Amino acid sequence: MPVQYDAIIIGGGHNGLVCAYYLAKSGMKVRIVEARGIVGGCAVTEEFHPGFRNSVASYTVSLLQPKIIADMQLVRRGYRVVERPFSNYFPLPDGGHMLVGGGVERTQAEFARFNKSDAAKLPEFYAMLENVADLLRSLAMQPPPDINGGLSALFDLGRTLWPMRDLSVKQKNEITHLFTRSARDILDGWFENEHIKAAFAFDSIVGNYASPDTPGSGYVLIHHVFGEVNGNKGSWGHVIGGMGAITQMMAAACEEAGVEISLNSPVTEILYDENRAHSVKLLDGQIIKASHIISNVGPKLLAKLVGKQAGTDWPVKDYKSGSGSFRMNVALSALPKFTGMPEQGDHLKSGIIIAPTMDYMDRAFHDARAYGWSKSPIIEMLIPSLVDDSLSPKGQHVASLFCQQFASHLPDGRVWTDKEEEAAADHIIATINKYAPGFSDLILGRMILSPAGLEAKFGLIDGDIFHGRMSLDQIWINRPWMGAGNYHMPLKGLYLCGSGAHPGGGVTGAPGYLCAQQILSGRKIMNRIKRRFTARD
Repeated sequence: MPVQYDAIIIGGGHNGLVCAYYLAKSGMKVRIVEARGIVGGCAVTEEFHPGFRNSVASYTVSLLQPKIIADMQLVRRGYRVVERPFSNYFPLPDGGHMLVGGGVERTQAEFARFNKSDAAKLPEFYAMLENVADLLRSLAMQPPPDINGGLSALFDLGRTLWPMRDLSVKQKNEITHLFTRSARDILDGWFENEHIKAAFAFDSIVGNYASPDTPGSGYVLIHHVFGEVNGNKGSWGHVIGGMGAITQMMAAACEEAGVEISLNSPVTEILYDENRAHSVKLLDGQIIKASHIISNVGPKLLAKLVGKQAGTDWPVKDYKSGSGSFRMNVALSALPKFTGMPEQGDHLKSGIIIAPTMDYMDRAFHDARAYGWSKSPIIEMLIPSLVDDSLSPKGQHVASLFCQQFASHLPDGRVWTDKEEEAAADHIIATINKYAPGFSDLILGRMILSPAGLEAKFGLIDGDIFHGRMSLDQIWINRPWMGAGNYHMPLKGLYLCGSGAHPGGGVTGAPGYLCAQQILSGRKIMNRIKRRFTARD
């Protein structure tokens, strides 16, 4: 007789692992089915060139919720994050540079080299960002109100917005601006120097196929600053062992809690009767039944698995995806030398950003729309082997290259072939050469992941690293869409626990946690009803 599970989770990414852990700890019988031969989804560490390992997709940590780190006892399991000495290092076209981070005073001193007035405004700007980030932190671990919930929805809405009660009118206005305006509109109101504006505008286009001029890009900016590392708000860092170390630790916590994890088990179909999902069908024909079917894959891929039932209640055609991201992993024979700072130093342990102005970022987006990718792409480089010698042979290094803007669907009928991918990769390397001459000569091997490659390898439709755009119409109660913002999908018994659910993309664990809490809350209500009727009998 086949085993009946309380929950089947499709996809073993970090959110699926988090969801599984909390469900299993409550006593539910849970099984994860993962298509790949390794658990972790996009948070994995893999060898991409002989002797060189890296976080091949997701590559840095900040947004992972402290509660989840504590509950899953990740520190006891070996979780250790090395913070960046500076947030970011910006090499500039004229051979200069800008270092951001390392404390407010340190950043002020750096900004003063470019504009003393801007430097003086920095503490007030940081305070404004922190006020909004605190609101996002409170929202990130609360489920959005269920708009189908009647009076209870109004109560939930009031509870969710309660933290705003003590904010001044000015602070509420700043929140409205950050959620609705473009990054340029916001930053033009604060600063004068274009390089200083770019230092903050970069966050507005990370994983965002848009310009810093696009309305709503201000929200994407703030989404990237509400995290923390080692208790330090807004910090980013490298996990020793790479991002795969996080998900391996999570998998160990799940297995201790009784979760079954099946690898090489791709789901081809979700089975349902009338309007209730009840089983998943695997590629090998196996059918697994469960009272709760939970998707850690994105909304568009989930709709494909549901098939014809994904009709009018599934406005998936209107759901926008495509983050404009192109990922490369590069094995290096030695460290690069940037024209502005050729010596080795802490700037190489930070994010190395090629995006000197907002105009540069705007052109990159419009180039991608016209030609498929930017003539001058936006590039973030990290060299994690400088703080983690487990990733590469001694004296050699690995570099993560996260690049924007690259269209998921190329114009003129072109598609992402191997030839197109190699051409785009060569173009990225040539761009880096302009700032770090001879970089191309250091390359021993590289792994290329275009938007199509991200979709093929990780199931990210349109290569979207966030499972869907983080635009104003696709966040909070609208994520993935209005009516499905509380983790319940249109089919009864079907749930969404991945980045396509609130609070969205990044390695946060929050969607997995909140989905589990919604399921457990529903089970508690049903158990109370059952006990009441049993007592009457």
